[in-house]
Amino acid sequence: MTDRRFLIKTVLAGVGAAVGANRVAAQDPAAGTISVFIGASSSMDFTGRAIAEHLRQKLDRSVVPVLKLGAGQRVAMGEVRRAAPDGRSIVFVTTGPFAIYPHVYSKLDYDPDADFTPIIGFSKFDVALAVPPDSGIRSVAELVDWARKQPPDTVYASAPGNGSFSHFVGMALAQAAGLKLAHVAYKDSGAGMIDLSGGRIPILITGLSGFIPMHRQGKLRVLAVSGATRSPLLPDVPTLKESGINVSASTNTGVFGPAKMPPDLVNRLYEAILPMTKDAALIARLREMGVEMAPRTGAELRAEIQRERAYFGRLARDAGLKPQDG
Repeated sequence: MTDRRFLIKTVLAGVGAAVGANRVAAQDPAAGTISVFIGASSSMDFTGRAIAEHLRQKLDRSVVPVLKLGAGQRVAMGEVRRAAPDGRSIVFVTTGPFAIYPHVYSKLDYDPDADFTPIIGFSKFDVALAVPPDSGIRSVAELVDWARKQPPDTVYASAPGNGSFSHFVGMALAQAAGLKLAHVAYKDSGAGMIDLSGGRIPILITGLSGFIPMHRQGKLRVLAVSGATRSPLLPDVPTLKESGINVSASTNTGVFGPAKMPPDLVNRLYEAILPMTKDAALIARLREMGVEMAPRTGAELRAEIQRERAYFGRLARDAGLKPQDG
């Protein structure tokens, strides 16, 4: 009887220890496998994988990058929205789904404020405005003069499509210059650049880095970048503001977790990721892709999203953009 009681106590103690260990693991982002979901390809995919590898080394635990494309990053966001707030599921996305999509879609399957926890703002990148090589247009001022003489259904194209940051920069340009332009959406920037270089569309707005090879080859002409400063990749190309257009905007990125993450857990992940924003080799590699580091705390990232949402909301209202089912 004594042996049976001892055995029962031993088993129960083991169970209790296991439960306690699981509880600790659930509270600790360094315990168990961390999945870093990535919502977009190209530079976003590269950066998300770099974050995963950095966390793997920093935390000395298994960290897996998971590319989940679709629905404008919302597929990746859905994986994290449904996850437990234990630090094991985080997502690297742009701020577009938080700041732009509420003005584009009448129905979202997430609340951009309540369903996610901003952990760290990471980087930013600009879009650029380009015209065909044989258009004769060599500046934004010349483009505006040309556009004012065209029919009101003259198009500008954007990639990656409706509701994208590129689309909204086009709206901002049209409103600031007093132009009436129709919008054409390209899901793929490569197809847009082919049509631009062939003269089938007069204006294209998309990520700067994709333009650079064709710009240097003379197959299209980049007139301006959207951000606050010139890009080191094309230092001779002015910003829109320098070109007389009162528009300055960049696409921001960040790492987010599910709602209700404990503050100490958020801080530990922030402190783990922050050092890589100062890594000279990574900064140089991202700069080659048209991306600049822009680290911010989770609180700063949340405030930035609020500012962006208000700005894009004004653009949408002034353009008469009606939210659609998404």
